[in-house]
Amino acid sequence: MTQAEGPIASVAARAPQAEHHTDAVRDMFGRIAPTYDLLNRVLSGGLDAAWRRKAVDALQGAPGGASLDLCAGTLDLTVLLDRARPYDRLIASDFSEPMLNLGRSKAPRAEIVVADAQELPFADGSIAATVCGFGVRNVADTAKALREIRRVMAPGGVFVTLEFFRPSRLPTRLFHRAYASVLLPAVGGLLSGDRGAYAYLARSMDGFLSRTEYERLLSAAGFVRVKSEDLTLGVASIVRAEVPR
Repeated sequence: MTQAEGPIASVAARAPQAEHHTDAVRDMFGRIAPTYDLLNRVLSGGLDAAWRRKAVDALQGAPGGASLDLCAGTLDLTVLLDRARPYDRLIASDFSEPMLNLGRSKAPRAEIVVADAQELPFADGSIAATVCGFGVRNVADTAKALREIRRVMAPGGVFVTLEFFRPSRLPTRLFHRAYASVLLPAVGGLLSGDRGAYAYLARSMDGFLSRTEYERLLSAAGFVRVKSEDLTLGVASIVRAEVPR
């Protein structure tokens, strides 16, 4: 639910507004890192663990090679990625170093890379499988990040996104609105001591792309065979995309 990777790319290359957004969100995740795992369990009613398992399962069919947990946070998805692809090079990347440090012990063999998802420090075509859980919503420029992910992925590679997209169905929209505006800031603020951080996360859910809009951006970035699956009545969704061979 953050974003990140190795040496942070040159600050001068970013637009001031995008840089301010990135810095502010990075600082926020650093503040809430100690209570992040607990709040994920509480705020999702424990469903987030099953969602993550399904996201990693969706990588099936990806070629062997390096596996990347992008926007890895405290490495919950990295652990599952390690189990599913034990012979791959394993990389956990996020722009919040405190988050990565808290999760480091969960997946000891993972390479920890602190970096911005919009400027990844990986060679072209070097990653076979990428999973991103609740992270693209926090990137300043989603389209730019998707182009960058496409750049680093190998032919035939698979990219899976697990995210809270803006719902299109009325019942799910109403649930999202209540969850984001009432439950998330109240419970998140109580347990973390940082209501402002969870108010931001609520706004990010309400103002993000719909799943269909995100699928179009994936196609525009050069991904093919884009397929989606709604989870728990559309509360969260998985989007799977491939790189042409």
